[in-house]
Amino acid sequence: MSKWASALVLSALLVSPAWAQHKTSEAKRYGIGTPLDPKALAGWDIDVRPDGSGAPPGSGSVKTGEEVYMAKCAACHGEFGESAGRWPQLAQGKGTLATDDPVKTVGSYFPHLSSVFDYIRRSMPFGDAQSLTNDELYAVTAYVLNLNDIVPDDFVLSKETWSKVRMPNAGGFYGDDRETAEKSFWNPKPCMTNCAPPLAVTGRARAVDVTPGEKAKGAD
Repeated sequence: MSKWASALVLSALLVSPAWAQHKTSEAKRYGIGTPLDPKALAGWDIDVRPDGSGAPPGSGSVKTGEEVYMAKCAACHGEFGESAGRWPQLAQGKGTLATDDPVKTVGSYFPHLSSVFDYIRRSMPFGDAQSLTNDELYAVTAYVLNLNDIVPDDFVLSKETWSKVRMPNAGGFYGDDRETAEKSFWNPKPCMTNCAPPLAVTGRARAVDVTPGEKAKGAD
């Protein structure tokens, strides 16, 4: 037998057990759970990404959005997004993020249109989440953007106009840079010389009888 033929036979002998084991484990079932229903998966797979991918079909105007907002949102968020009571404020607040009293709203804080759209789609109206139709969702999002002077009064939001929206705080977020900015505070090696002295216990709460339990007998 030639060297080439011998090598081929040897390879087949080595691969066969591994392949058989793979097929055996692949076919093994534990009888736990049920196959995932595509409809059930669709109910969870509703996230929308910053570029608009994942957004549902539909469209909605600022004008229509005002009607939806007044009927389903204004009771909590105020007619102009100023908030009612202690419910979240949706509008204004620009230029406050660096102050001692930052006002985080759609216009001052949210970095992407998808941040607004996805949250409304997933969680609003409060107490009746995911009850909005796609067109109502687009419309009320457009109205909230309009309240923050991000889109004009005649704007119609859809997947086709998604890229035209520019959020004021789109560049206001940055990555966690502590690995470099705070590297000087890290000390991966234990101190071996000229180290700080160990802390000494000079008294205990039990010694002055300020904790419940048996009568203190003095410091240990």
